[in-house]
Amino acid sequence: MHHYNYTHPKNILVATLKRLYDYGMTTTSGGNLSIRDDEGNIWITPSGIDKGTLRPEDIIKVTPNGEIIGPHKPSCELPFHKSVYTLRKDVKAVLHAHSPALVAFSLVGRCPSSNLAPAVAKTCGKIAFAKYEIPGSEKLGQIIAAEFAKGADSVVMENHGAVMCGETIFQAFTRFEALDYMARIELSASGSGLGELHDLTADFHPQTWEVFEPEKVSAKECEMRDEIVNFRARCYRQKLLFTGSAFIALRLGDDDFVITPNGFDPMYLDANQIVRICNGKCQADAMPSTGSFVCRKIFQKHKNINAIFMTRPPNIMAFAATGHEMNSRTIPESYINLRDIPLIPAEQYFNDTDAVVDRISPTTPVLLVENCGLLTTGKTILEAFDRLEVGEFTAKCILLANRIGSLKPINQAQVDEIIEAFHLPK
Repeated sequence: MHHYNYTHPKNILVATLKRLYDYGMTTTSGGNLSIRDDEGNIWITPSGIDKGTLRPEDIIKVTPNGEIIGPHKPSCELPFHKSVYTLRKDVKAVLHAHSPALVAFSLVGRCPSSNLAPAVAKTCGKIAFAKYEIPGSEKLGQIIAAEFAKGADSVVMENHGAVMCGETIFQAFTRFEALDYMARIELSASGSGLGELHDLTADFHPQTWEVFEPEKVSAKECEMRDEIVNFRARCYRQKLLFTGSAFIALRLGDDDFVITPNGFDPMYLDANQIVRICNGKCQADAMPSTGSFVCRKIFQKHKNINAIFMTRPPNIMAFAATGHEMNSRTIPESYINLRDIPLIPAEQYFNDTDAVVDRISPTTPVLLVENCGLLTTGKTILEAFDRLEVGEFTAKCILLANRIGSLKPINQAQVDEIIEAFHLPK
């Protein structure tokens, strides 16, 4: 069965551009988006209109015979949008924007690695680099379209920014966001003293679940689904996750929990999309996060844990992607929340779940997993989230400190005093 999108292209473009702008992935005047509909019309953002106040009526329609309908001029980059659509019949959306991280890579003439974290290479597709040409020119359109014609899905444009295509504008946006995050991770690690970045080499083998049909839905389950939705929004606002890069799980009962779905959109996730796993079976017609298997084992072994987060913020990922331990002995708050953080090899995380689960304890509530991010646990969802937020804050503080001098962590005697003063588990 084909699933149609009944939202008008004008509304889709306005919502996507607002999302790019609000997240700091483009400027007021920078970037342009388009959608080609089934009749061959190109709906494109206008030229020179404030991206922060764009309205559906500002979107321009360009018909197959070249007629321009709308109150403004179409984006000056219309030539490369048209060229891409001409050469790639599978493409229905094109997104171009100037995120600082991707522009940085465009200025030095290379692309970020898409292999620093799981699934990103698959999300971004083939990545290419396009030589400079003046914006809005037919020549630039030909250069970019040529890369897409060779099979590229994401193109970094020399001294300009990046452009992504997709079967939908959401797919193009997801590619842009994922590659932007990879760029941020490389920039966070660069010059940090953490060492070289390492691509992810371990393979993840997804688990399959038997299914069950829930007979009823309790008020407690509804509340937990709402809590996950609220905290995923908070994570997204705080730039602690990007699309498809995380999971949040809450214990519902004995061998019974709810978790975010696989590859979810953190901007629009709702309670109905959350997945329940009970007695080793997955709710029917749902695709749970690939982290469901490890979550089940954590909940089974650690009865004091009721919430689990796993995300890939850029500063934490600077440590994870270099395989460098993160020292939480920076300020008292960091140590109180995080305690000492073990570094887990990705191979072990993927293939020896029991060993990973065994590393968690009341004195070790947080794990750093190579190339995968930070796994935090808590008695409550707020405690697990707080540990994630403090983790990214701590990683950022260390990276900043490394740029101005030599890190001087608190010593063991000071750590012992903190443990006693705050009655931390020993």
